[in-house]
Amino acid sequence: MILIGEDLNVMSGEISRVIKEREPGPIQQCVAAQTKNGMDYLDVNVGPVKKDPEGTMEWLINTVQEVTDLPLCLDTTNPLAMEAGLKFCKSKALLNSASGATESMETMLPLAAKYSADVVLSVINDAGLPSDADERAASIMESAAVANELGIANENIWVDPVLLPIGVDQRQVTSYLEFIQMLQDLLPGAKSTCGLSNLSYGAPKELKSLLNRTFLVMIGRYGQHSAIVSGFDRELIRLIRGEVPEMVELIYRAMDEENMDISALPQKELEYVKTVQVLMGKSLYSHSWLEV
Repeated sequence: MILIGEDLNVMSGEISRVIKEREPGPIQQCVAAQTKNGMDYLDVNVGPVKKDPEGTMEWLINTVQEVTDLPLCLDTTNPLAMEAGLKFCKSKALLNSASGATESMETMLPLAAKYSADVVLSVINDAGLPSDADERAASIMESAAVANELGIANENIWVDPVLLPIGVDQRQVTSYLEFIQMLQDLLPGAKSTCGLSNLSYGAPKELKSLLNRTFLVMIGRYGQHSAIVSGFDRELIRLIRGEVPEMVELIYRAMDEENMDISALPQKELEYVKTVQVLMGKSLYSHSWLEV
């Protein structure tokens, strides 16, 4: 699976500060660490960046590329910043802010076509987030058709089914899993991605990583191509890189609902099995799901 490091993000107060002050050191330390930890892409998230969007993006992209050759995933809702970023990327970029909403299709998709970039295309449309797998399918088919008309092939589209926090709507997690298994029939050749940390938003801090790691293994089994993840979660990286095959196999067995005596499992294995059950909707999510 392709891992996209999420940690260069203006939602971090420190990252926001050093971008505003044009301080390259912390930016490059973050980039170098994620690169060393084995990320395949780096997400460069500047949000809506309103002050000097073009100058900010030019400085940031050049600063990042001084210390890494990894391809970049550009994440901004500001078309001026997006185009500036695309201009300065040394390798093929991934445009991460398109959706089926009319404004996005009119601004972001043409930029992807103009700069021959791959594009993350979410299932969100003018009506908002589709409520189930079938509605996600209908939405992405419509927006992908627009992308195709602009010359963007399915192979250059990375579909984002949009992952909501499990604590907000547990049913959306199972809808996501259903949709991922439909995707290749809907859009042959298209890729897929998601913002993994959205899943655990609002969960207790000590349990966020467990949710994220378990779900990433699950969607990987269903053919998910990539995910935007923490470039500093070493256990997550080890799981996805095949360094802990016995734990991956345990998660698969739990997904298949194999009969197993969970009372005999070591604590760590028990936690993964219980988390699979919650993510598949077999047990109700609460912040204390491991204690049930």
